[in-house]
Amino acid sequence: MPIDAAVLRARRERAATAARAAGIGALLVSPGSDLAYLSGHRIHGSERLTCLVLHADGAATLVVPELEAPRARTAAPGLDVRTWGETDDPVALVARLVPKAGALALDDRMWAAIVLRLQAALAGRRFVTSSAVVSQLRVRKDRSEIEALRAVAHGADRAYATLRERAFAGRKERDISAEVGELLREEGHTEISFAIVASGPNGASPHHDSGDRVVEPNDTIVLDFGGVQDWYCSDITRTVHVGAAVDAEVRRVHDVVLRAQEAGYRAARDGVEAASVDQAGRAVIADAGYGAYFVHRLGHGIGLDGHEHPYLVQGNTQRLEPGMAFSIEPAVYLPGRFGVRIEDIAYIDAHGVAEPLNQADRSLTIVG
Repeated sequence: MPIDAAVLRARRERAATAARAAGIGALLVSPGSDLAYLSGHRIHGSERLTCLVLHADGAATLVVPELEAPRARTAAPGLDVRTWGETDDPVALVARLVPKAGALALDDRMWAAIVLRLQAALAGRRFVTSSAVVSQLRVRKDRSEIEALRAVAHGADRAYATLRERAFAGRKERDISAEVGELLREEGHTEISFAIVASGPNGASPHHDSGDRVVEPNDTIVLDFGGVQDWYCSDITRTVHVGAAVDAEVRRVHDVVLRAQEAGYRAARDGVEAASVDQAGRAVIADAGYGAYFVHRLGHGIGLDGHEHPYLVQGNTQRLEPGMAFSIEPAVYLPGRFGVRIEDIAYIDAHGVAEPLNQADRSLTIVG
């Protein structure tokens, strides 16, 4: 996804300003979402070192293997690109590029093998993680990022609308999961991150691995799936039921979870602590007597990564701001019986309230 060079330059300037304020001399950013955000160069990590060296004064150099140079220069316009050959020492090159003063902030996902070599090459320097700087920039999405999240969310919505018209009974979970992936690709996703089909008692496992269980009549099914389009992630969960003979407790639990999500939407607004949104949804479930069966946080941030800041979880005092995007996903998991989860992606809009990006029907849908 090409990003305007001016946008990338502005992001690096903000990162440099934040680094100066934190006493950091330079950010050393390895392959992953932070590198894509700051440079426009998106590449998987490997044993060949790629590293953006961003000084606190704003100077930036992208170090890449020689064979990656054409791709890097195209993807990262305006950046000084330094290359290294197969017999060169790229760590020594990075070490020569860092400033003499200030801590060095290493990418949270930098390989340990590279970290250890940098520590040896830069003995005596103080190392910290870069997340305190970059994650707090990425947490507030600009308009183009929100529109990218909206587009990928709507693709997931359309995939679900098609899926709910398909047959479920008599099919293996893994086969339905494969179909979900196909539908996401048909709707514009270029990567499938996960496609959970958790039927019957398997629905009580939040991250169930779709397997060989054959879906049966009267099963309640948790469908949790997402992927990537133009670098940005989708994540949606809906709960369906096979056949119209729905157990009263299934209906009751679904209603509780839906009301918990609505409470989360009402609570999520500019200036409130992330923990208070979690508490708003959690209170509805607890008041209904199912508090012990809601075993995870209410939500997580989303953007270039499927899970990122802000996290809607107890103890998180971070305050929500316009541009923050996150899931709202209350759930109840009854071991050995069934589970219910409803998940949408939302963001804090210019008016300071939570606006849903997903529009798919949230009701307990009856499927065949």
